Amino acid sequence: MSANVDVNHRPDPDQVLVDIADYVCNHPITSQAALDTARYCLMDTLGCGLLALRFPECTKHLGPIVPGTVVPFGARVPGTQLCLDPVKAAWDIGAIIRWLDYNDTWLAAEWGHPSDNLGGILATADWLSRTRVAEGKAPLTMSDVLTAMVKAHEIQGVLALENSFNRVGLDHVVLVKVASTAVVTHMLGGSRDQVIDAVSQAWVDGQSLRTYRHAPNAGSRKSWAAGDATSRAVRLALITMSGEMGYPGALTAPKWGFYDVLFKGNQFALHQGYASYVMENVLFKISYPAEFHAQTAVECAMKLHEQVKGRLDEIDRIELTTHESAIRIISKVGALNNPADRDHCLQYMVAVPLIFGRLIAEDYEDAVAADPRIDGLRGKMVVQEDKRYSREYLEADKRSIANAIQVFFKDGTHTAKVEVEYPVGHRRRREEGIPLLVEKFHHNLATRFPAKRSEAILALCQDGKQLAATPVHAFMDLLVI
Repeated sequence: MSANVDVNHRPDPDQVLVDIADYVCNHPITSQAALDTARYCLMDTLGCGLLALRFPECTKHLGPIVPGTVVPFGARVPGTQLCLDPVKAAWDIGAIIRWLDYNDTWLAAEWGHPSDNLGGILATADWLSRTRVAEGKAPLTMSDVLTAMVKAHEIQGVLALENSFNRVGLDHVVLVKVASTAVVTHMLGGSRDQVIDAVSQAWVDGQSLRTYRHAPNAGSRKSWAAGDATSRAVRLALITMSGEMGYPGALTAPKWGFYDVLFKGNQFALHQGYASYVMENVLFKISYPAEFHAQTAVECAMKLHEQVKGRLDEIDRIELTTHESAIRIISKVGALNNPADRDHCLQYMVAVPLIFGRLIAEDYEDAVAADPRIDGLRGKMVVQEDKRYSREYLEADKRSIANAIQVFFKDGTHTAKVEVEYPVGHRRRREEGIPLLVEKFHHNLATRFPAKRSEAILALCQDGKQLAATPVHAFMDLLVI
């Protein structure tokens, strides 16, 4: 046969696509631990979105693409009066969730924030529920939302376990797009074959670069990139449900598939099946709105605050001991140009609590960043890797996110080396963390709603059976201001 032609034999769907579709369509979620954690995740994620509504740089993005657009049975955006089509509602919900870098985290070969998928899940479920009620049909319930959350977490997290997209320059929101596409297509009534087709569309879609997350280009796109991804997933699901075809060799096609074009010719390593592992082990950002690799460093700095706050001018150097991923992502020197730059700077996130004894979202804004003591301390920091930290970060039975800080003074004295290996949001600290998570949610509700409404929402969310049975549109109506 001539070498000048391609053999046009359409392949069977890639196994990765098949496995995702089989899981989404056929795997029941029976783990009560996963469903309970999903409920807490829902609370935490919504709270993060409500808190972000205090920031104009976030809210400027919200609302219909064309002002004045009216959408019958549209999806609501929590904490607002907006009623939008499900694609733009997914964008808006996803953007507010991620804006402050305060929602959950998954750390493995690839990093990410699986609750980013809630944008597409919640917008689609709300729109479907309102539409069904208008047609005299039964609405979706919050049980459907919680199940979809567990499955989206699992898809994103399992794909991330052994596959580093960041090492080929791709942003982790590709996994949000894939996971959201799968669960939303199924939510829309898609068959196994339609889920395969839709997920293939997600893989062949253009993927985001990590440019906006790293020096010298770190910027606010990192705060809406996940909203964009989960919104795109809803659009791809709707396109597929209109009867659009899929691409069975989206990953494996020689020369033109994802592996050859974007993954350096390597196939995904997938040695763990899909169940509910990721939701059960997800990491919550409970105490600080900080990139997760710095969470324990902030804890260390908070413990040292009382010892150093009166001796800032006497500090000779500050030794930060951390793990490889933190060094690669958030260790930086030089001018920090915006809040997005600052909340991805390890040294900044350590300096603020050393000085002020706190780290809140407002501390990344220009008014606080102008304090010369912050850059003064940044300039005295020495960052070093502990190989054990890096190793145990990836070990399945540990998944630590360890940091340590020691402060040395000009007179030769020094503090003890303060070490924290597991942040309060880690599964190993669940018993300690969940009451704090509920307190965080209560606080965030109070930034948007009157006291009685806040109490009603909190009570519903804490009652697992009642929440699960609540129609999605009724739940969303509680979140309208």
